[in-house]
Amino acid sequence: MNKNILNFKGEKYLYVINYPKSEESLCNMEMKCLFKKTPDKKYFFSNCYVNPSRSPFIKDMVSVIYEENSLENIVNKVIEDNLSYDDFKVCYIKLEDGDISYEERLRSVREIGLVINGQSEMHNPKITLGITNIDGKWVFGEYKRNNFAWHIHDTKPYSYSNSLSLRVARALVNIAVENNLNCKLIDPCCGVGTVVIEALSMDIDVKGCEINNSIAENAKRNLEFFGYENVITSGDMHKIKEKYDIAIIDLPYGLFTKTTLNEQRALIKGARRISDKLVIVTLEDMSKYIEDAGFNIVDTCYVCKGKFKRHISICK
Repeated sequence: MNKNILNFKGEKYLYVINYPKSEESLCNMEMKCLFKKTPDKKYFFSNCYVNPSRSPFIKDMVSVIYEENSLENIVNKVIEDNLSYDDFKVCYIKLEDGDISYEERLRSVREIGLVINGQSEMHNPKITLGITNIDGKWVFGEYKRNNFAWHIHDTKPYSYSNSLSLRVARALVNIAVENNLNCKLIDPCCGVGTVVIEALSMDIDVKGCEINNSIAENAKRNLEFFGYENVITSGDMHKIKEKYDIAIIDLPYGLFTKTTLNEQRALIKGARRISDKLVIVTLEDMSKYIEDAGFNIVDTCYVCKGKFKRHISICK
């Protein structure tokens, strides 16, 4: 029997996450949006499948095949089910919390590898299998690691010091769309396109709008650099006529160009007109103005960057 767990959904998955302290609140919000739960440790189980490479915080995922009280029981299950893979590799997934000894980790990998039918391949495996020990229980399954391929977007030719970081932008997209990758998304103040690029990399239907023509041109060049179709419009968001499921706005705060409170309030009201849901990033508490625009704030978090503390609100 060749089990290929990743070919079907509805199973049990183990996720391992990591984050810097400054992004813990953001990570919790993303996990809540993707999995409908806030983890209390840096690993958790879920019946929901999310490709780990979507998230800046998920490191590892195991599609659970066996969950047993002892390594010997896992080995016996593998033998009983005649588990077989071609060109496979077994690795131990090390957790931060109360892990077993190095020798025990090596033993687990060796014993499981010996009883799987098929040829092992240590350097270029077609499939990687993971084993780990969590709170005394052994978990084994097909292992998928975050490929972090999206880090290539750090090399975009045009950027600004006050732009959202790549990790924050990617998390914002996940928070906005949750698991509905078929939604229509807009960033109506898109700057050089950081959020737009992350959404495009997930094959999301996204548009960007930027009022500053030279910045909009830089955003277009950034998209072209990575081979993405141009979805950037140079213009005023208040002239947008199309309706979108979700808007993401990193509210301009006048660091380089003067921005008034009235202009900020107008942007929030504009988002209400063109979208049903808003994920907004602000440098201060703007809840009064968000609610005045007709939104209800359903969740909030924050992320720190140097001396800046960005407030993130999910509004519907």
